[in-house]
Amino acid sequence: MNKKILTAALLGGLAFAGAASAQEFDDRWYLTGSAGFNFQDSDRTTNDAPFVTLGLGKFVSPNWSIDGELNYQNPNFDANQDLNWSQYGISFDLRRHFIQEGRGWNPYLLFGVGYQKTEEEYDAFPNPTSPGERKDGEFAAKVGVGLQTTFDKRVAVRAEVAYRGDFDDQSIAAPDESWFGDILASVGVVIPLGPPPAAPVAPAPVAPSCADLDDDGDGVNNCDDKCPNSQPGQTIGPDGCPVPVSIDLKGVNFDFDKSNLRPDAVAILSEATEILKRYPDLRVEVAGHTDLCGKPDYNQKLSERRATAVYNYLTQNGVDAGRLQGPIGYGESRPLESTPDTFPACKSEKNRRTELNVQN
Repeated sequence: MNKKILTAALLGGLAFAGAASAQEFDDRWYLTGSAGFNFQDSDRTTNDAPFVTLGLGKFVSPNWSIDGELNYQNPNFDANQDLNWSQYGISFDLRRHFIQEGRGWNPYLLFGVGYQKTEEEYDAFPNPTSPGERKDGEFAAKVGVGLQTTFDKRVAVRAEVAYRGDFDDQSIAAPDESWFGDILASVGVVIPLGPPPAAPVAPAPVAPSCADLDDDGDGVNNCDDKCPNSQPGQTIGPDGCPVPVSIDLKGVNFDFDKSNLRPDAVAILSEATEILKRYPDLRVEVAGHTDLCGKPDYNQKLSERRATAVYNYLTQNGVDAGRLQGPIGYGESRPLESTPDTFPACKSEKNRRTELNVQN
């Protein structure tokens, strides 16, 4: 019975082996066949003997398979080689496979139940019909471990060690025993039936929708963009087209021969400052102008002082100087209304002004 204890310990240790990740599920039916050696329970008083199996099975999930298997073995008695002892039967075996993709050999655990038919000859001397013969059927169960290759090739190979309990309580050679434990070591093949499952077809790449694209990088997708070639720095509307931004400084006028900001001009510049903050990509030119009175050189410098007054107001109220071009003075060269250069007709308030000219 030492073989029983050794095998039980071996199977108990292997039962705690870690599980590996499952590979693709191949659910074809397959044929199995194996040949091996049956190490008989010593209480039988029979010799160890070879055995063969033949079966049919399939994977029922990526990691579980079930087989129906026939087996046959025919050992002789150790003490009397002339007496026959043979056994054959059927079992249903459940295997838990630990499959890892890319690995050629994968381990498994085996659990099986079945029915075994025993034929035993015994010496009935002096009975004239000696030897006598007994035929009985009994329940059997087994556990085991094994290794199996994948179905990458046409035929998979299986190597297995199992412990089978045979609940035979009618033995003539060992009448005091109610069951026997045999060790089965075998090598076999697994032959899938039919073509392998078709590899999953990768879906055709889906072209990105225009709603996911923004070729000109203006923040409006291609579906809604009616101006697909807008330039960096432009103020863009919801249709993707540049939005004309005007900053009206009408009313930012100056007293005659002065460059200081009047209270009414400060209110208008405050609104202009908010517009510039609302459109952070907007760049403007700060330009100063004069009326037609006075000498051109004097008017040029006066226009520059007026532009500087507006420039300083904007930068002091949070507008980045990098967005402002200037200050630039245009003197009397760009009047809004033409007036005589004689005093007092040359004193046009509309011409004494500053402007913010949008540059993008």
